[in-house]
Amino acid sequence: MRVKIISGGQTGVDRAALDAALKHGIECGGWCPAGRLDELGRLPDRYPVRELKEGGFAERTFQNVKDSDGTTIIYLDKLRGGTEQTVRFCVEQKRPHELIDAAKIAAERAARLITKFVREHKIDILNVAGPRESEWANGYAYAFRALDIFLSRRKRHTPRRS
Repeated sequence: MRVKIISGGQTGVDRAALDAALKHGIECGGWCPAGRLDELGRLPDRYPVRELKEGGFAERTFQNVKDSDGTTIIYLDKLRGGTEQTVRFCVEQKRPHELIDAAKIAAERAARLITKFVREHKIDILNVAGPRESEWANGYAYAFRALDIFLSRRKRHTPRRS
């Protein structure tokens, strides 16, 4: 069983999720705000996310939670802003979610937790969320490492279709 990775494409954790999926040839996507907005201006076209006709970051977050089977939320120390809002949307929509606090969990262990979460909840579409780069400078590197390990292991254990 293959997993699709979705995110909102924001700098930081979201972007790391898409980059890890693209590196491994894993299907990816998600929703981004109208205008393909991110904190640096415009999300590059190489990311296969769909643009909302109307709405900003909150609407994008809501849609990605809604369209996924579960959400992995990677953060540092304390939930804030849009990352905290993601948790609220998961609870409101009764969607499973996994909280990974990088202050307490090494990236290698985070990869194992993501694997367990995906397996236990039978997740085909995994939403990945977390702080933008300006809120956590090392978020991209941590999330990319965790997801790179997760996807590498998954590829080794996914039977090929003939």
